Amino acid sequence: MATSDSNMLLNYVPVYVMLPLGVVNVDNVFEDPDGLKEQLLQLRAAGVDRVMVDVWWGIIELKGPKQYDWRAYRSLFQLVQECGLTLQAIMSFHQCGGNVGDIVNIPIPQWVLDIGESNHDIFYTNRSGTRNKEYLTVGVDNEPIFHGRTAIEIYSDYMKSFRENMSDFLESGLIIDIEVGLGPAGELRYPSYPQSQGWEFPGIGEFQCYDKYLKADFKAAVARAGHPEWELPDDAGKYNDVPESTGFFKSNGTYVTEKGKFFLTWYSNKLLNHGDQILDEANKAFLGCKVKLAIKVSGIHWWYKVENHAAELTAGYYNLNDRDGYRPIARMLSRHHAILNFTCLEMRDSEQPSDAKSGPQELVQQVLSGGWREDIRVAGENALPRYDATAYNQIILNARPQGVNNNGPPKLSMFGVTYLRLSDDLLQKSNFNIFKKFVLKMHADQDYCANPQKYNHAITPLKPSAPKVPIEVLLEATKPTLPFPWLPETDMKVDG
Repeated sequence: MATSDSNMLLNYVPVYVMLPLGVVNVDNVFEDPDGLKEQLLQLRAAGVDRVMVDVWWGIIELKGPKQYDWRAYRSLFQLVQECGLTLQAIMSFHQCGGNVGDIVNIPIPQWVLDIGESNHDIFYTNRSGTRNKEYLTVGVDNEPIFHGRTAIEIYSDYMKSFRENMSDFLESGLIIDIEVGLGPAGELRYPSYPQSQGWEFPGIGEFQCYDKYLKADFKAAVARAGHPEWELPDDAGKYNDVPESTGFFKSNGTYVTEKGKFFLTWYSNKLLNHGDQILDEANKAFLGCKVKLAIKVSGIHWWYKVENHAAELTAGYYNLNDRDGYRPIARMLSRHHAILNFTCLEMRDSEQPSDAKSGPQELVQQVLSGGWREDIRVAGENALPRYDATAYNQIILNARPQGVNNNGPPKLSMFGVTYLRLSDDLLQKSNFNIFKKFVLKMHADQDYCANPQKYNHAITPLKPSAPKVPIEVLLEATKPTLPFPWLPETDMKVDG
């Protein structure tokens, strides 16, 4: 039974539900408002706090540069407001299709793909020259090759247009979070494990820095470092290799040499700078709005329990047992007052195949602890759809790792958790009944609370980003620290 207790309310962690991928279809039509309304009212009755939706670049700016069409999304947002929910909008600058769980196909805008027909290097490229059209390479962030605009300017203009066209929803408090997409699947990473190119779990993936722009950037970087003879890796294997079969990742392989360390630092720093630059633009676009900014980091849990962390390294997370690859991201986010949203909250090590050397529980503990130590807010989501008590209990444990505090706020708690995703399966009676219990336990057995201030989540006007943090200071955060202690299991089980 839900109750209302002001102390217990401080343990309340809001629950978001991700809307279906194709809720606005590829032709920019909001297809089934009546069906969605029925589902949203069910979510609202279950105590869900807000919903999350991808706002696809490939839909909005489809017709040509700066030709934005927001009408279908305005209709969707109006419906969400009428149903009594609030909203997190994702600035989705990536393609939908080609990743785990993608059931619809929404490419990036055709006019951008047309530029890619004559200049293939605007896309991420692996060593064998295969291009990935999911997202523009960070190599073109500052190249004015898109009808005179850089990629960063495209993203900036899009966010400014969103603010202008959704100003009434921003002012009314409907939209309270803006998650800024920074890579494939909206995540700050390289597309190192694309199913569209034959990758299968638990393959190590491949480095994606062989477009002409990143090649030139690396050549300049090694020349400045006094090693013009160093080249990009040629010994890191293929998508579905295991680490030990490669020269780069094997024990005492290239990754531990001076050359390997230089490359991995450069490769991961390109991502850090990419996120930092785009968040600067997001901050300018939404300055003064009552919203929080957020980004998503991917939960690459396979090969976490071996020394080389190969799958993380190819994705751009330079994380080793003696080097924290995630805390520098948190430190970069702190200057933008931004939330770190992490995935794979539902996973347990024991559920993973032993040959994958997976450590989702330790990975979650490391990333969340690093965020809390940098004094930023952390949020999260499940990676794969689950409807069972075991998965829900694991999410609740990660949301409050040291349990509830009957006398005030818990020592540690996440800022919010997003459930992926709204579907007929979720609303099926037995599945939905256990989901409702999950929402109640996330709310620490408290009634739905419409006022975030009561659980210390007041939404204040977005302040300007602080001055840029020098890369040397960001990299000081790579020094590993032990994660905070976690209870062995949650004290708020859905089946307890």
